[in-house]
Amino acid sequence: MNPPVKAAARPSLVVVGNGMAGMRTVEELLKLAPDLYDITVFGAEPHGNYNRILLSPVLAGEKSVDDIMLHTRDWYAQHGITLHAGDPVVRIDRQARTVQSLSGITVGYDRLLLATGSTPFIVPVPGHDLPGVIGFRDISDVDTMLQAARQHRHAVVIGGGLLGLEAANGLQRQGMDVTVVHMSGALMNQQLDAPASMLLKSALEARGLRFLMHAQTSAIIGNTRVEGVQFADGSSIPADLVVMTAGVRPNIALAQAAGLHCERAIVVDDCLQSYDPRVYAVGECVQHRRATFGLVAPIWEQARVCGAHLAGAGHRRYVQQASATKLKVTGIDLYSAGDIIGGEGSEDLVLRDPRRGVYKRLVVQGSRLAGAVLYGDVQDGPWYFDLIQQRRDISKLRAHLLFGQALCAQAA
Repeated sequence: MNPPVKAAARPSLVVVGNGMAGMRTVEELLKLAPDLYDITVFGAEPHGNYNRILLSPVLAGEKSVDDIMLHTRDWYAQHGITLHAGDPVVRIDRQARTVQSLSGITVGYDRLLLATGSTPFIVPVPGHDLPGVIGFRDISDVDTMLQAARQHRHAVVIGGGLLGLEAANGLQRQGMDVTVVHMSGALMNQQLDAPASMLLKSALEARGLRFLMHAQTSAIIGNTRVEGVQFADGSSIPADLVVMTAGVRPNIALAQAAGLHCERAIVVDDCLQSYDPRVYAVGECVQHRRATFGLVAPIWEQARVCGAHLAGAGHRRYVQQASATKLKVTGIDLYSAGDIIGGEGSEDLVLRDPRRGVYKRLVVQGSRLAGAVLYGDVQDGPWYFDLIQQRRDISKLRAHLLFGQALCAQAA
């Protein structure tokens, strides 16, 4: 009698990082090859995977943490995935092909997916490490802000970009007096032109937010916890909570320690492979053709390509495309896409309707739409974005382009 044939062990895939980029890649892999790997996931936070983009509505009290969960612990179990939540990987041994977690668990891998994300840039001024000074990246930060709102009054947000304004709005909704400190003279200066930025500032001031523009933080004041913020001109304001939203840095310490090739982030090719062909990387920890990433659309596309390669369906290549931004502040409609600066030979098409609070600016390069800034009326944002991405010839639409898709369709 022959002994029973033992099933061959499946190759092991270890995912370092239980966030949106890593788990979207796993989803894409499961669509194509659900039984190919034994999958183990390590995450620093003690949760399943949640939609980090929706932390702002949680802070504002418009959603709960349960509302923003993408993958509960049950989902991992249903798909045969081993999850180590709240137990981050602290060491990668590429020679032995193992990872080691903070609790001491060691797991071998045949393929390794790094999705370590980014960390908030904490402005390195005196007092930056005082209790009450935080970033805005995860559920723990939101819990800290909500607790501060219950116990304290004055909040200062350093950074007037997308994330900073969403944090400021949420804290104000929770009853705090909020001041936004910004080094530039224009809010969201990466995504907006000056007129749209001024409209946004006026709308937020009408809600009770205060702004200090062209302000450079020189120190965080306090003894046992934060008490105020001091500026380069010698002035200061009170603060019981300081939220740093002055940018992020790719979280590449683990990859660097493992000897992977990193520049600003982990360098990957068009298949999201690092210089070590067994090691892939996706999301905010990645550098592809000199670019790094922070918005969801490019990261979803990275996940699609990387998932296909891990599944052995390696015909896809990651190609960078234009991206779009939308502010998540209830009652303020704002949309920005593509190249809003323009270059040599570009033209601006502008519509202003102060009575309705509407501003539109389209950047046209030759016969194509290159960028769009919309304030007050954003319903055509996705259509403009599609025109930008598809590089469609807009010559015949040009006369009606500012008035949106419906009018262009009528005129066609």
